Amino acid sequence: MTDDQAQEPGPGRPDTVAVPEPAPPSPGTNWLIELRGLLAMLLVVVLFHSFMAKPFYIPSISMMPNLLVGDRLVVSKYPYGWSWVSASFHVLPRSTTRLFARTPEYGDIVIVVPPDRDEDYIKRVVALPGDRIAVVGGHIILNGKPVPQVAEAPLDLPVDANQPCDPGEFPGLRFRAANGRLFCELPIYRETLPNGATYRIIDHTDQPLDNYAEITVPPDYVFLMGDNRDHSADSRAPVFERGLGGPVPLADVGGRAEFVTFSFDGSESWNPLGWAKALRSGRAWNKLRPPIVSPRPDHR
Repeated sequence: MTDDQAQEPGPGRPDTVAVPEPAPPSPGTNWLIELRGLLAMLLVVVLFHSFMAKPFYIPSISMMPNLLVGDRLVVSKYPYGWSWVSASFHVLPRSTTRLFARTPEYGDIVIVVPPDRDEDYIKRVVALPGDRIAVVGGHIILNGKPVPQVAEAPLDLPVDANQPCDPGEFPGLRFRAANGRLFCELPIYRETLPNGATYRIIDHTDQPLDNYAEITVPPDYVFLMGDNRDHSADSRAPVFERGLGGPVPLADVGGRAEFVTFSFDGSESWNPLGWAKALRSGRAWNKLRPPIVSPRPDHR
C-alpha cells in the first residue's frame, strides 16, 4: 500500500489523533481587585469599631482596683447612641448632635474625650443630668445625701511592671510577703449609688480633689469620677490639670466598657512567643457592668 492510499480504520486504530491544546497564559495577580478587597475589609472593621464595639487598652491607674494598667477590654459603642466621638478615629468635628440618644446609668464605666484634646479617658458615671453633686472629705454627696461607702478588707495587689506601686503615689503601701513577692496593700471601700450599682474604690490619702463644691449637672451632661480617687483626672479636676473640667456632655461619651479580654503585667516584648508568661491570671472575661443590689431611696 502506497503512502497516498487511504488507510482503512481498523480495530484499535483511532480515527483521529488528539492534539492537546496549549494551556492559556496565566492572567497574573490583579492588584486593583486585591486592593479593593483590602479596602472593603478595612471599611468593615472601621464601621464595626465606630458603630458596634472596639478594643480598648488601659494606660493609667485611675480606675484601680477594677481596671489595671495592661488590661485589654471591649467597649460597646451603641448603648448611648452615636455622636462625633463614636468614630474609630477622632476625625469628625466636635458637635452636640446625637443619634438615638440615651442616658447612661449610675455606675456605668464609660469612654470619654476631654474638652481640650483628642484622647480617650475611661471613668465611672456617678451623677446624671439634673443631679446635685458635691464631694466632701472624699465622700460623694448626691442630691444632699452621702453616697454610702463601706470599708472592706485591703486588697493585696501583686507588684509588676505595669503596677509597680510607686512609693511616690502609694507611700507606705508596698510590702514583701513571706514568699518573697512584692505586693501593694490598697485600702478598699465599697460605694453604692442610688440605683444599687455597687463597686470598689481606693481612697488612701487626703488631697485637693477630696473636696468639690456642689454643682447641678446640666441637661445632657454627666459627672464622671475614677475609682482610684486620689489618682484620677476626672470631672473634679480642671482642664489645665488634664482633668475633665466638670460635667461632660453626653456627646463626648463614646461608649460603655463591657468586659476584660486579657491583661498583661508589663513583661511582654515584641515576641508573641513570650506573651503567655506575661498574662495576668484571673483577669480575662471579667465583666465591667457593676452588680446591682437593692436600690436605696431616690436621692433627688
